[in-house]
Amino acid sequence: MSTANAGLAKKLGYNNVRVFLAGEPAWSKEGYPLFASNTFVENGNIVLLDLRKDGSPVKGRIPRAVVVPYEELDDRVDDIPHNAPVVLYSNSVEDVMDAYEDLKDEGFRKVSLVKGNYEGWVAAGGAIEEGPIFSNEIRWVRKLGKGEVSVAEFKQAVSGKLPDTYVIDARTVEEIAEFGKFENTVNIPLDEVPKRISSIPRDKRIFIHCSTGARADLAYQELKKHGYDVKFLLLDITDPACDCEIIRP
Repeated sequence: MSTANAGLAKKLGYNNVRVFLAGEPAWSKEGYPLFASNTFVENGNIVLLDLRKDGSPVKGRIPRAVVVPYEELDDRVDDIPHNAPVVLYSNSVEDVMDAYEDLKDEGFRKVSLVKGNYEGWVAAGGAIEEGPIFSNEIRWVRKLGKGEVSVAEFKQAVSGKLPDTYVIDARTVEEIAEFGKFENTVNIPLDEVPKRISSIPRDKRIFIHCSTGARADLAYQELKKHGYDVKFLLLDITDPACDCEIIRP
């Protein structure tokens, strides 16, 4: 997100906005983990993994958690959907950090930790459940949030099979030059959206994408405010699930 995009975020009602220009890739490259909010742990569409062993999860665990002791993670990694946001916790900082790095090395992009591990969750007043564990099956189905377009519908649009649809690429010109773009898309960088409202057709439905969905979400909110029939793609466009042909520069 650029400083101009941060300004747009403020206009949309977000407070205390700051910009880390190097972004999550640089943060992760330095070996720093990401932490999930307690609300996301409680309500998010996630795979929540309890990495503890020795019966600890029976005594108390975060609701919805699947118990996969760290020693078994390597054998279970193929059971975890690659598109799912994965949240980890343990009672060992070493185990949870090793698991975080292991999943990153396996190509999982959306990995985060429970702040303070299990003890931190309890100290923050998070709900717990106790008792026998009857299943350790990992189940996850991607659920579309408010304003999201499905991958299937987005693929139809960029392949030209969805009439009366206008697809906006909210990335920068530099990103498109480096990584290429989808067919049948119009480049309007996020910070230019407010200035180019009049050029966006009102008689079509609008789909918006960027590289991961964060900027597309902001552009969606801006267009929604102006009365457009609009949806956005919340997906890393390099994810195999997207599987749309990219035109290289």
